[in-house]
Amino acid sequence: MSEPVSLPHGPDPFGTEALRDSVLRAWRDSPTRFTEDTNAEGDLRAGGYRDRLLVELAQNAADAAAAAGTPGVLRLSVVDGELRAANTGAPLDAAGVASLSSLRASAKSGETVGRFGVGFAAVLAVTSAPRVVSRTGGVAFSEERTRAAAGRTGVVPVLRLPWPVDEREPALPAGFDTEVRLPLSAPDDGLLERLSAEAEDLLLALPWLARIELGEDVWTRTESDGVLVVGAPDGGTRRWLTHATETCVWAVPVTGDGAPVPLESGVLHAPTPTDERLSLPARLIASVPIEPSRRRVLPGAGVRAALSAAAAAYPGLVRELPARHRMALVPRAGFPLSEVDGELRELVLARLADTPWLPSAAGPDLTGTRAKVLSADSPALIPLLAELVTGLAAVPFCGHEPARVLAVAGAEQLTVAEVVELLTGVDREPGWWRSLYDALLPLVEAHTMAADELGGLPVPLADGRTLPGPRGALLFGADPGLLELLSEVDVAGLRLVHPDAAHALLEKLGAKHVEAADLLDAPALRDAVQRSVEDALSGLDTLPLAGAVLRLVAEVGAVDTGWLGALALPAEDGWRRADELVLPGSPLLEVFDPEAFGADAALDVLEGDFAEDWPEETLKAAGVLGGFKVLADDEPVEPDHGLPEEADWWASHEEPPGRLLAVRDLDLVADDAWPAALRLLASEPETWRALTVPGGHTGWWLARYALLAGRAPLDWRAADADGLAGLFDPVPELGLRPELLAAAGVRQRLVLADAEDVADLLDRLGDQDRKPSPGLVLRAYTALADAFTGEPISPENVRTLDGSVVDADRAMVLDQPWLLGVWPSGRLVAAADGDGRAHRLAELLDLPLAGERTKAEVDSPGEYLPWRELPAIGEVAELLDLPLPEGGLLVHERLTVALDGDTHVVPWWSGERLHAEDSPAGLARAFAWAAARWPDRHLIAALLDDPTQLLA
Repeated sequence: MSEPVSLPHGPDPFGTEALRDSVLRAWRDSPTRFTEDTNAEGDLRAGGYRDRLLVELAQNAADAAAAAGTPGVLRLSVVDGELRAANTGAPLDAAGVASLSSLRASAKSGETVGRFGVGFAAVLAVTSAPRVVSRTGGVAFSEERTRAAAGRTGVVPVLRLPWPVDEREPALPAGFDTEVRLPLSAPDDGLLERLSAEAEDLLLALPWLARIELGEDVWTRTESDGVLVVGAPDGGTRRWLTHATETCVWAVPVTGDGAPVPLESGVLHAPTPTDERLSLPARLIASVPIEPSRRRVLPGAGVRAALSAAAAAYPGLVRELPARHRMALVPRAGFPLSEVDGELRELVLARLADTPWLPSAAGPDLTGTRAKVLSADSPALIPLLAELVTGLAAVPFCGHEPARVLAVAGAEQLTVAEVVELLTGVDREPGWWRSLYDALLPLVEAHTMAADELGGLPVPLADGRTLPGPRGALLFGADPGLLELLSEVDVAGLRLVHPDAAHALLEKLGAKHVEAADLLDAPALRDAVQRSVEDALSGLDTLPLAGAVLRLVAEVGAVDTGWLGALALPAEDGWRRADELVLPGSPLLEVFDPEAFGADAALDVLEGDFAEDWPEETLKAAGVLGGFKVLADDEPVEPDHGLPEEADWWASHEEPPGRLLAVRDLDLVADDAWPAALRLLASEPETWRALTVPGGHTGWWLARYALLAGRAPLDWRAADADGLAGLFDPVPELGLRPELLAAAGVRQRLVLADAEDVADLLDRLGDQDRKPSPGLVLRAYTALADAFTGEPISPENVRTLDGSVVDADRAMVLDQPWLLGVWPSGRLVAAADGDGRAHRLAELLDLPLAGERTKAEVDSPGEYLPWRELPAIGEVAELLDLPLPEGGLLVHERLTVALDGDTHVVPWWSGERLHAEDSPAGLARAFAWAAARWPDRHLIAALLDDPTQLLA
């Protein structure tokens, strides 16, 4: 360690005597000068330099170091009741002494900031007898000696009269060049501790000062990677990022990783702290004109110029920071803390507005006014928008808060709605859009933006188009192959999102997730299918549509969409609807008339190579015929289903059918192929149901128009339907099951379904070659009477009770049973009695009633007997539990009736009175008629003949 430095010997090395003489002479020549000096020093002591002791001592030390060109050291200690400030650097010289003793002059020059200028008055805060010693000599001041030399009492200026230091002045501390020694006017009361609070600021403001020692505490200043590091006595450090120009220094604290710690507030340093409060996030140390007190700036152009220069340097400090931290140095909005603060803030913001500093998402830094800040807090959006938005700020600068902060620097806010508008018409790959949706989804889920703001967000579709908004788009989660097929389909209304762009955000914004079944229900696809044949015939390529639809059908499986039958598919003779095509291997090819196939025919055959590409079940589901096709309509309104003779079938119902289930294309079956066609109909459950539904079109049509051995099924009877023998021939053996023949219309019994059946039966009854039994004839006319609807038929021939066929002009309809006794059966046509059948039959056949033609009279005597006086009748009535009718009848031994001059013997007669011959046959008929039990007449006759017959 170096030895203490002894002071040079000599009575007055700095010529202090001449200085004293000059001041004393001035005081003597101008009494007011003494007062002025006293007041000036008092002002400095009480005002401008109050509490600035360490600042002024440090500035002197920094000036000395700068003058020597070597970073200096300042040591402060309390020794023998004195505060001593030792520093390295240039020693004291005569000019410095002159400055010390002048309240209005300073020896500062060049880069020095306070080398023994008027700021030295700060020492008067702690002493009235300061001394400055240096290796070039020393100088002392004394309030007491000044008072004696001036011949004054009271307050005197201490620093106006310098004296040489005493020869006994202690030597300088080793390693130091100058020391200021301040005998303390008051006991040391934590003075060094108070001074230590200013040490860090001094090292920051005074670049030539490298070290400050306060007692045992040491502060250091070093630089590392462009950052100023201030070491504290406790071993801790504080890092400052600085940016210096010729006129100022900007500084901001930073963390170890370079993040700034913006200041909440501070004061202007010029370079020592002033009372001008600042609200900027960084500290300013600038050469600003200030008042002699060094507390306030001097108003005027000089200050404006200094502040403008400082503001111009501010973006330089900002650019020193990593891009992600630069926004921290943008002054926040708020009220200025002083006039200087307001002016400086305005200038700084103007510089940030027109100087590049803000990192760009693409390209060089931006000025504030050329920057656009995304208002959404979505860093992921920035790289996606960088090429689309000129002047977009980089990733750290997005969100509501950055937009608000940067607005003060002139940055423009870019809202999501504006982003959506900018995206309109943008051409990007689907994966790019998916990344965009990835970035937007968290914003929607966090409710930091409304879904409505994204209503116009473009959506790339699978077919290459872009949809202006997610609503109406379809998210189809199918395999890529199917989606690729769909993408080739030109269906304007089918808005399938490209699989690489499919995203949950789109569903939140109105897109609909669909499966294959949903697409088959899509109106746009349906429209395309329905016009596909027309498009194909006009030259458009509809094969992609066919492939896509068939893949959808294969995906779904069984479908119930009849409109698919309109799908255009390739046929052997061009393009046809799917439901007009037959599979190449279909059994229909064996039963349909060959003329049913062809370009101009009802059907065609599906092109073979195309058929091999698709499963048979898929083609059938689309409408291609593998077998007979069944049409179903749960709520038919009119006969408009394209079925043969559908209107006639519809009209055959008293009420419109409530449901339609029918086999189509029956009219295409070849005449000689009906047995095979019927077996084909019976082989499938669906066609069998349609064939056997009661009152259905299929059974109705087959019965009338199918051909079995050259005749309609209704022309035949079942082989075991013997009750119809004579009127209907048995169906030939065709290898068809009885139930199938019955379903096709082969008769099992006598049933009249419509007017055609009525006309056919009348023709058969009037056919001389047919030999029906009397019972069948009676049943036939009974059925005809029951089927009568009010329209007469008037056949030429009728079959009478004796089985003969006669001219209708000679026949009558039997309407009263007793008339059989007077008319020959060969002239009478009859139906089973009851319910007015005789009258209806007469109207149907346009024949008179026998009763109307009969003008007969009973011409034999008879005895009137009440029913109760006929014992046999009473016994029969009791046996049959019948009440006896009122009244009685005329009983004849031989009952005769006169008609047209002829006499007829009859068993009974009913005219104005009831007559009967006295026989079981006559009494039974009369009693059955009177008791309204005509069907029991034969039983009654048997009982009258032998009452025990009831027990037989």
